Amino acid sequence: MMRARVDGEKRQRLDAGWTFAIDEACEWTEPSAIPGAASWRATRVPGTLAQALFAEGARFDELPPLDAIDVWYKTSFVNSAPAELRLHGLATLADVYLDGRLALRSDNMFHAHRIEVATQGAHELHIRFRSVEREIATKSGRARWRPRMITPAGLRHIRTTALGRLPGFAPPTPPVGPWREIELIEHGALRLRNADMRASVHDGRANLRVALEISGLIDAPARLVCGGAEAPFTRVADDRIIAELSPPDARLWTPHTHGEPHLYDVAATIGAHRIDLGRTGFRDIRVDRGADGAGFALRVNDMPLFCRGACWTTADAVSLAGGREDCAPLLRAMRDAGMNMVRVPGVTLYESDDFYALCDELGLLVWQDFAFANFDYPFQDAAFRASVEREATEFLARTRSSPSLAVLCGGSEVYQQASMLGLAEAKWRSPFFDETLPQLIEAQRPDAIYVESSPSGGPLPFHADVGVSHYYGVGAYRRGLGDARRANVRFASECLGFANIADDAALRRDFGDDPLASPLFAERIARDMGAMQTFGDVTEHYMRLLYGCDPSALRASDPQVYLDIARAAVAETMETTIGEWRRGGSTTHGAIVWFLKDLWPGAGWGVLDAHGEPKSAYHALARAFRPLSLMLTDEGVNGLFAHLRNDGPQRVEGEISLACYRDGHVPVMRASRSVAVEPHGVATLRDAEFWGGFFDTALAYNFGPPSHDLTVARFIGANGVEREAFHFPLGRSAAKSQLGLTAEIEEDGNGFLLALSTTIAAQSVSIEDELFRPAESWLHIAPGATRRIRLVARSADVKRPKGVARALNGETIRYG
Repeated sequence: MMRARVDGEKRQRLDAGWTFAIDEACEWTEPSAIPGAASWRATRVPGTLAQALFAEGARFDELPPLDAIDVWYKTSFVNSAPAELRLHGLATLADVYLDGRLALRSDNMFHAHRIEVATQGAHELHIRFRSVEREIATKSGRARWRPRMITPAGLRHIRTTALGRLPGFAPPTPPVGPWREIELIEHGALRLRNADMRASVHDGRANLRVALEISGLIDAPARLVCGGAEAPFTRVADDRIIAELSPPDARLWTPHTHGEPHLYDVAATIGAHRIDLGRTGFRDIRVDRGADGAGFALRVNDMPLFCRGACWTTADAVSLAGGREDCAPLLRAMRDAGMNMVRVPGVTLYESDDFYALCDELGLLVWQDFAFANFDYPFQDAAFRASVEREATEFLARTRSSPSLAVLCGGSEVYQQASMLGLAEAKWRSPFFDETLPQLIEAQRPDAIYVESSPSGGPLPFHADVGVSHYYGVGAYRRGLGDARRANVRFASECLGFANIADDAALRRDFGDDPLASPLFAERIARDMGAMQTFGDVTEHYMRLLYGCDPSALRASDPQVYLDIARAAVAETMETTIGEWRRGGSTTHGAIVWFLKDLWPGAGWGVLDAHGEPKSAYHALARAFRPLSLMLTDEGVNGLFAHLRNDGPQRVEGEISLACYRDGHVPVMRASRSVAVEPHGVATLRDAEFWGGFFDTALAYNFGPPSHDLTVARFIGANGVEREAFHFPLGRSAAKSQLGLTAEIEEDGNGFLLALSTTIAAQSVSIEDELFRPAESWLHIAPGATRRIRLVARSADVKRPKGVARALNGETIRYG
C-alpha cells in the first residue's frame, strides 16, 4: 500500500535503542535461548550488519562471512493504545518475536509485514536473521543453467538481492538485518487499511480514480480532492469507497528533457478527518515498434523520446540506505547530466518510496526490473511462486500512483544467460515472465510498458537489432566505434561498460599517492567473473585505438599520462557513441549506461565514483545527453554531417558554423548556415551545404596531403545558447605541446567561473579543484576560444577556487 497519512494517527519510527548480537554457531533458536553472556552492541535501524560492523571500525577484509552466521536485533517500545507494527523490509530470512513469542517468519527481503499489537504498554521486539548459507543447504533440485556472475548458485532459491554477492564488481557485504524502517502506528478514529490511487490520461484529459478501504467513520461524508477539483466518494462495500474525477486544468507529466514533470497533491476528506494521499502526475506512455515491428521507442504524451540515463546501483551498497537525503544528490546529478531515465536492474532491489517520489519530481523515467537476474528460478515450487507473486504485487501497489514508473521488466539477463549457454528457447522461456507478471501488471499498472526480460526481442534475446539489448560491441567486445551504427541498436537498456577511473583526488584518498601500484586498485577493477579480461583491459584497448599509445609502457613511465589518456579514451568513446545514436536517421531510441555509481572505491563501471563525484565519463555523457545537442558524424565519402537535436517543447532557431583548422589553429575553411529545429526534432546538414562546393572535410578521398586536422561545429541560438562539436579527421592526440592555455578566475552574481582560453585547440581539458566542483570537465576548447566553467563550492566554508586545468595535448595550468 502507498504510504498515506491520516489525521489522528500517531506514527513512531523505531529507529533508536537497537542492539545486535552475532550467533556464529546459529544455535539461538528463540530469545530465551540467547545466553546471558551474549555480547549486545549498539546499532542503527534501518541498517545492515555490515553497516554496524563498519561503524565499529571493521574493514572489508575483516568482515565475517555474513551469509554464514545468524544475527539478532532487539529493541523495546511503549504504546499507549492498540497499535500496528509495520516492518518494511527484513534481509533476508527473519523470525520476529514480540514479547518472546514468534509473531511472524519471513523468507523474502522484499516483503513488507504488519503485526498487530493488541495490548498497550511496554514491549520487547527481537528479530533473528538466519544464515542464508544454511538455508541454501536445505534446498534441492538441479538448475538447467548456472550463472557465474552471482554466487553461490543456490541463491536462486532465496528471495534476496544479488548485491554483496557479485564478486566481480561489488563489495562482499550481503545485506543482513532490518534494511528498511520499522514503524509503530497507533490509529485514531479513522483507520486506512488500503489505498488504490490510479492516474491516467484519456483523450488527452487527466483522470484520477481512488479506492479506499477504511474502518471507522463509516457513515461520514467523503470527498476526493485533486488539482482544484473535487468529487464525492461512493460507498461500494461496508469498508470500501471509490471516487473518480478529472481535474480540468491538469497539465501532463513530462520527462524534464521534453517539458515539465507536473505533479498534483491528492487528498481525501472523511468527516472532519483528512487523508494525505501524496502526489501524482498524469501521463500517457506507449511503445512504437517502427515500420518493421523490430524497434522499441517510447512515446510519452505522444512525444517521441530518446531515453538516456544510467543503471542504478543503490545510494550505499553497505547500508542500502534509500532515504531522500541518500538518493537526491545522485538523482539530481542524473537530471543535471541531461539523463531522463534510470534503470533499476534485477541484480539490485526495489527502491524506497522516496526514490520514486524524487524521480516523479525531477522528471526522470524509471525502468524497473523485478529483482530477478541470471538464475534458473524454481517457479515450479508453489511456495516460491506465491512468495514472488506477493513480492511483485506489493511493489506495484506502493508505486501505483508514480508517473515516473514507465517500464516494468521481468528481470536482468535471465533469458540471455540461458541462451548464451546454448539452451533451446523452450528451455529458457518461463511462464512466470511471459504470463504471470504481465497479468499482475495489467491488473495493477496497465499504464506501464512491460518487457519480459532485459535484453529480449530478437531471434536470440541478446541480438541488438531487435527489441531491447545489452549492447557491448563498443565496450566489452572491443569493437571499433563504427560498430555502434553497424549493430543497428534499437534500444540499449544496458551499454558502454568500461573501467572508469576516478579523478586524482579520489585516487589519492582511496589508494594512496601511487594508485596504479596499489594491489587494491588492481583487485577492484570491474570484471565479469570467468572472463579472460577485466574492463581495465577494455579501457586500454580504446586507449590504443583512439590515441595510438602503449598503455603498459605508460603505466611504468608516466602514470599520470596513463590515467589521463584512460579517462579521455572512455569519455571520447562514450560521447561519440551516444552522438551516433542520437543523430538524425538513427534507429536507436535509448541508451542506458552501465552504471551510475560505483559500489565501492575503484575503477568500476560507475560514471560517478563511490563518493558520488563525477568521472570523465559523466562529463562526456552530460554533453552527449543535453536536450539541445550538436553532433558531427563522419559519413566517409558522403562528407561530414552536422546534427542539431532539439528534445524540448519549443522551436529552436540560430546559426551553425563549420570551421576547419590545420595544426590545431590555422584557419582553412569557415562557413555558416541558419538553422531551425522543430520541437522534438533533428536537423541534419551536410558539409557541402556549408561550403557550396566540394571540400574533403572528412578527409575520405586522400587527394594530396591532409588540408586540416580539426573541424569545429558551433551552434549559436537566437536566445544565446551555444553548442560545439569536434571532429579529428587524423585522429585524437595526446602528444604534449604548448597551446597557450590560460585559466583565470572570474566572479559573477552566482559565484565563481573559470575562464579557459587557448591559442591552439586544447583536447580533453580536465579541471581538478578539491574545494570546488567544476560543472564541466574533460572538454575540448576550439582555437582562439574562451570557455567559462561554473565552479560550485563543495562546502559552505570555502573561500576561493584553487586547482589545476590540464590539457591532454598540452600544458597544466594552476589557478587560484
